Amino acid sequence: MGGKRDDSGWTRIVQYSFLNVFADDEMIDAAEWEMLKKLALEDGVVDATERIVLAKVFDRVDPKSLDPKVREDIERFRAEHGI
Repeated sequence: MGGKRDDSGWTRIVQYSFLNVFADDEMIDAAEWEMLKKLALEDGVVDATERIVLAKVFDRVDPKSLDPKVREDIERFRAEHGI
């Protein structure tokens, strides 16, 4: 965009979500969650666009269907990053 490099990971989060998370079972398993976190934190910051994208990803998943450890980690991550 205008010659400036966009370090936001939002596009990679969207791509990963639809190719891996939602393509097979509409759930986030431990490995998928670790990858989503890695993508969001690649530059050390969860920016506004990443927060929006992650909120949409989380909203598509039934929290009761998640492994309790994954659900707790997602809840902690959401609280820490204002998602």
